[in-house]
Amino acid sequence: MRLIVLVTLKDGVSHEDYQAWAKSTDLPTVRALPSIAGFDLFRATGLLGGGKAPYDYVEIIDIGDMDAFGSDVARPEMQAIAAQFAAFADTVFITTEPVA
Repeated sequence: MRLIVLVTLKDGVSHEDYQAWAKSTDLPTVRALPSIAGFDLFRATGLLGGGKAPYDYVEIIDIGDMDAFGSDVARPEMQAIAAQFAAFADTVFITTEPVA
């Protein structure tokens, strides 16, 4: 299963601060979880054809085992990461499945 996370930075949070935290804490911690098959973070730079993107970042998380993922994210260290993430940004989590 692929999880798409749309990220909007909160007022007063800089791209530099968020990216430094993501690179030092979020990405390595989540990538190390046994249930995770892949995790990438992208900064939105605009809309094709022009205009400002409606979100600041997009996360693509490939989950290899949903049951294990539930156990992984319930761990205290992941709850701490989630609280830090919530201090940086508002998020929309979209679960997906392949069509073809």
